[in-house]
Amino acid sequence: MIAIQQVEYEQKSILRNLLELYQYDSSEFDPEDDLNANGLYEYKYLDHYWTEDGRFPFFIKVDEKLAGFALVRDVGTDEFNQTVYSMAEFFVMKKYRNLKVGQLVAHELFNKFPGLWKVGQIETNIPAQAFWRKTIARYTNGNYSEIREAHWDGPIQTFSSVGR
Repeated sequence: MIAIQQVEYEQKSILRNLLELYQYDSSEFDPEDDLNANGLYEYKYLDHYWTEDGRFPFFIKVDEKLAGFALVRDVGTDEFNQTVYSMAEFFVMKKYRNLKVGQLVAHELFNKFPGLWKVGQIETNIPAQAFWRKTIARYTNGNYSEIREAHWDGPIQTFSSVGR
C-alpha cells in the first residue's frame, strides 16, 4: 500500500534525515552540492515549509514504512490566474523505485493540486529527466510541453492537472 502523508512540524527532523539521503543520492549530478564542515548537505529551504505559505511537504510511505518524500510549492499564478505548482524536490528510495511508487505518488499529487505544473530537472540528471518525461506523459496522455527558462539549468515539463 502506497500512501502520501503531510509532514507535520514535529516530524521535521525525519524529513531532514531523508533530505540528506536525497542530496547524497543526487550529488553525482550537481558538482556544487558539497558537504558542510559537519559532514551534512543541509537543505537550505527546509524551514521554509513551515514558515511560508504555499509550501507543502509530504512523506511517501509503502506499507507504512518511509519510502521517500515530495516537496510541492505554489509558485504563483499564470496570466489566466491559474495556480502554478512546482515539484521542488522528489525522492523515492532505491528499493522502491521499480515498484512504480514514484509514478503513483506523482500522479496523486498532480490531482491533489489542480493547476498548471512545472517540473524541472537539472541538465546532468538524465535518469530524473527520463522518469519525469515518462510519468508526465502517462498522466497527460502526452499532452505536455517541455521548456527552458533562464533561471533553470535543464528541461522543465509544463502541463495542467485541472479537470483530471
